Amino acid sequence: MATALEIAKSLLSPPGDTIQEHIELMGMSQAELAERMGRPKEKINDVIKGREPISTATAFQLEKVLGIPASFWLNREKSYRQELYELQQREELEKEIDWLDAFPIHEMRKLGWLPNTKQKHILIDKLLKFFSVASAEEWKRIYVDEQVSVAFKISLAHTQSPHAISAWLRQGEIQAKQLKIAEFDKKKFKEALTEMKELAFLMPENFTQTLQNMCASCSVALVFTQNLPKAPIRGATRWFHNKPIIQMAGRFKTNDHFWFIFFHEAAHIILHGKKDVFLENVAGTEMDQEKEEEANAFAAKLLLPEHEWQQILDAAPLTEEMIQAFAHKFRTPARVILSRLQHEGLMPFHMCNGLMQKIDLYN
Repeated sequence: MATALEIAKSLLSPPGDTIQEHIELMGMSQAELAERMGRPKEKINDVIKGREPISTATAFQLEKVLGIPASFWLNREKSYRQELYELQQREELEKEIDWLDAFPIHEMRKLGWLPNTKQKHILIDKLLKFFSVASAEEWKRIYVDEQVSVAFKISLAHTQSPHAISAWLRQGEIQAKQLKIAEFDKKKFKEALTEMKELAFLMPENFTQTLQNMCASCSVALVFTQNLPKAPIRGATRWFHNKPIIQMAGRFKTNDHFWFIFFHEAAHIILHGKKDVFLENVAGTEMDQEKEEEANAFAAKLLLPEHEWQQILDAAPLTEEMIQAFAHKFRTPARVILSRLQHEGLMPFHMCNGLMQKIDLYN
């Protein structure tokens, strides 16, 4: 039984149908038409059957012989080839359903990254455009093949879900392209980190927009991208089309986690090269542990320099009020001090819960 696509293709009418109808009305055979046009009759038959496209030269020959403008034939040919190509493309797209189904399509539709339709050929087409690739094979070469792509400088082949992770990362690139930023200024960005630390301490309601603007003024694209299932990323840093991107996820329940990751990502931009890609909390990628430790040390020192940390240690045992006082003195989030004390086993995790500052990047 013929499929809907096969039926649609069979119903397409090539321009040759119109040529045949016209010469039959004139009482002219294909052989005579070929002779009058100065073309082999086999070639004219190919044109009439749609096997051969109507070229500009053929269109003007038809105009002279049949009296119908060349523009009519060229437009007829263009429409036919476009309709035929669209049907052929749909056939090709429907071969990629397994590829489509590997993505968290429901969530991507819900977030507006893909159109709200269940027609799979449309979703596949939009997904290819989302990634700016011509086919699923090109997506695989860029994100999954072991040989590193020029477009994406690490492979996601051994991660839990390269489909979801690549979609999250690609959305960050799309968001970054919408930001107007000039050429990167490393010195200005490094100097601005002090103001950003003050923002971390103050935590106004619009801190994400303020932080994004501060980064943009230094020519760094900071974007906030909602998480996808099976893409357990907290943050990512990379250069895309000569633009540094810090991409932050929504996996932060408290402000200390958010700011440590942000300054960690900022460190990668300041300390490391344009060819590096850093994905936080993604198993299966080859990460440079030395560079990760450098970024951790940079973030820790920025949020709480050693001489300040030593003052806190000298004042132990600490109360919640004392931690708050040190936070104001050093202009750093109280939760940052508490987390470090807990991490180093100097304070129980159940204590000082009043210092917890929850955040929600998207509500």
